[in-house]
Amino acid sequence: MTPSTSKTTDLLLAVLSDLARVIDGIAPAQLPSRTPCTQWDVEQLRAHVLGWLTTFAAGFADPGGRAPAADIDGYRPPPDPAGAVTQAAALMARALGEGAALRPLWLGENAMPGELALGMILWEYVVHGWDLARATGQLWAPPEAASQESLAFAPAMLTPDFQGDGRAFGPPVAVPSDAPPLERLLGLSGRDPGWSAG
Repeated sequence: MTPSTSKTTDLLLAVLSDLARVIDGIAPAQLPSRTPCTQWDVEQLRAHVLGWLTTFAAGFADPGGRAPAADIDGYRPPPDPAGAVTQAAALMARALGEGAALRPLWLGENAMPGELALGMILWEYVVHGWDLARATGQLWAPPEAASQESLAFAPAMLTPDFQGDGRAFGPPVAVPSDAPPLERLLGLSGRDPGWSAG
């Protein structure tokens, strides 16, 4: 594991630890609530987050770097969704500690460098953790370094193919340049940091 990969891994594990807390705090009555991801309610977003997390973890753990599925249509969270986050984080930590980020991660027939995948996952889970926390009235305070690292990573991924109306990421939201890193990351990722479920 390189020093850069080790740092990103540590940040990701801290984010996932807090994500497990947020998911554990979702009340059944909140599952139909809307989220900052306009296409998904809380239940759908939770399934998206958990399904891809378990897929990524299994891919890193596979000796050939092959994830078990290229998509997660039909994924259903287990009875203990917070426990699933903790288990996936432990599997990912073990695999990354053994050098999994030094090989490609395969999703179906598409591969990406492991370090690139790790950076993408950190960014996704900082933002989706905020989505779920904000939608359910919970605190979300990932390490500032996680937001800073994702701010440096995300622009290269936010091409016109992926960002804009009707795309995976909405258009950027203007945020003051001196706003905290998390708020700037949210705005860059098409979120309004002031979004409220109310």
